[in-house]
Amino acid sequence: MTFLVFVFLLSFLHAESARISSSNPIFGPRQVTGLLGGSVTVKCYYPRTSVNRHDRKYWCKESRSQCVTIISSSGYTAQDFSGRATITDFPEQGIFTIEISKLVEKDTSFYKCGIGLNDRGLSFKVKLDVSKGPNVPEEAELYYIELGGSVTINCVFGTEYGSERKYMCRMGKTGCSNVIDTYGNVNENYKGRVLLSLQEPAGSFSLYMTQLRKEDSGVYLCGAGIYGEKGESKELDIHVYQETSVPQGPHVINGVIGGSVSVECHYDPRGNYTLKYWCKWRKNGCNQLITNLATMIDSYEGRIVLHDNPENGTFTVIMNQLTAGDAGYYWCITDGETERKSTKELKIIDGQPGLTGAKEIDAVIGTRVTIPCSYPCKYYSYQKYWCKWHNTGCQSLISSEQNQTGLVVNCDKEKRTLYLTFDQVIQTDQGWYWCGVSHSGHYGETMAVYLTVNGDAIPLDAKSEDASVSNTGSENGIVPRNKDGVIDDNSSPSSQEHDSSKVILSVLLPIAVVCLLLATVFVVVKFRLLKRTDLVSVGSYRTNISMSEFENSRDYGAKDNMGINDAQETQLGGVDEFITTPGNAEGAEEPRKVKRGSKEEADIAYSTFLLQANKVAQGEA
Repeated sequence: MTFLVFVFLLSFLHAESARISSSNPIFGPRQVTGLLGGSVTVKCYYPRTSVNRHDRKYWCKESRSQCVTIISSSGYTAQDFSGRATITDFPEQGIFTIEISKLVEKDTSFYKCGIGLNDRGLSFKVKLDVSKGPNVPEEAELYYIELGGSVTINCVFGTEYGSERKYMCRMGKTGCSNVIDTYGNVNENYKGRVLLSLQEPAGSFSLYMTQLRKEDSGVYLCGAGIYGEKGESKELDIHVYQETSVPQGPHVINGVIGGSVSVECHYDPRGNYTLKYWCKWRKNGCNQLITNLATMIDSYEGRIVLHDNPENGTFTVIMNQLTAGDAGYYWCITDGETERKSTKELKIIDGQPGLTGAKEIDAVIGTRVTIPCSYPCKYYSYQKYWCKWHNTGCQSLISSEQNQTGLVVNCDKEKRTLYLTFDQVIQTDQGWYWCGVSHSGHYGETMAVYLTVNGDAIPLDAKSEDASVSNTGSENGIVPRNKDGVIDDNSSPSSQEHDSSKVILSVLLPIAVVCLLLATVFVVVKFRLLKRTDLVSVGSYRTNISMSEFENSRDYGAKDNMGINDAQETQLGGVDEFITTPGNAEGAEEPRKVKRGSKEEADIAYSTFLLQANKVAQGEA
């Protein structure tokens, strides 16, 4: 039973090792050479998985039937190598080294460095040569790079090669095919992924390779001169292993003229990265556009921003106002203990931006400004925002739900428009503003608008006169225009309230005008009546009396007409007639009807008014 369990465990370990080996092979030098009596150091790389870090590491010597252990991390050392061999593991770096000293000729052989059980786990074959000297050939430099990762290679040659061609080529069956050189030649398979940069002193240069693929594994040469004819070269052995904990993201990004792109660059959040930047690849270098340290190229002002998120190991670069010249290759680069580089290709395709609106707006200090940003249906469920651009980032402005006084972001979902409104614009409001969308923590499309603030502050006594104008913004210098220069009258959510006010005003204004006209007519008629003087006879006394003398019937009527209740005489149309009126008006006989003109009827009405005033005065007396 114990034997079966042991066999099962061996089978499990073999299967686990085979699984790891298929995707994460161990890597080391193909050949090392040491001088007789001297020493050699072999460095072997392995994937930094939890299993590999804690598993047994070994160095064994191949024979016809098996690989015999020389030394292992379990503490075993073969008798022939006792005191001559050591093994050291660096699990955090994914490296273990074997050092063999006091070399003898019989040490020349094929060996393996590996993890797990001999011949059943991860292993890599290494040839050890022992030379009598006096010179030892230079060994190839090893580069162990994760899939999608990057590598920096320094090639140093003498100053005598300062003016010679510098190059990198890849060894193959038919020779060494050029990858890149200082003449501007770049292999199509490496375009946008490799750079050559001259260094000091003369004759030295650096090679940068990024977005490494599995097929990039192989032997390369960096050199000065012409391979196989003249100059000097150095061998490079690059191995790309498959497993990586860092996501890669898409390597091709599409954009349209006038639109924007958002690119996520990934790095290991466990790493210590002090510098992160975005550069545009060229054959002779990578032009740095923006960094996380608030440095950028002036020509990209208002067009580019970098958001860093160390918690999830990403920094996002957003570029807008795209032009045809923006097409090309770009690099995401982090500089730290383990430098990372990745490449992205930006293609400009036919199409229209998703976010639309005025790109430039002029305003006068103290006026109301509303900036619209229209979005398509596909962004209906996305988060929308306005932010003010700075070289350090784009600071998000408060949303309408939070309702900040003086500066409001409001979204009209029916019109699919996001508004940024300033109640009273001030000089410091001038600058770039971005409208954007995001989804599940990832930045999406953006649109940039530049707000220009002109003029002096509006006086307090003039604000009321400009209030109706500032709502639309067209007469006070606020001129939001579309591409055709047409002013947009529906540029703010408050326009609906203004429209309602206009409707109410259009109804009330005519009514007010009519009432005013009627009041004017009444005043004019009243004035004419008050200014007219009529001839009135009281009893047998005839005199001219003005209507102004009867302003107060209590003061005048009770005294001047006291005792005149039985009869009144009124001159009508120049004819004297007596109308007898009893003290009680209700019992008076109806006078005979006389045909009168309109003037006479007016006089009768006025006389009646006087009689009624007298009666009231007498009654109160």
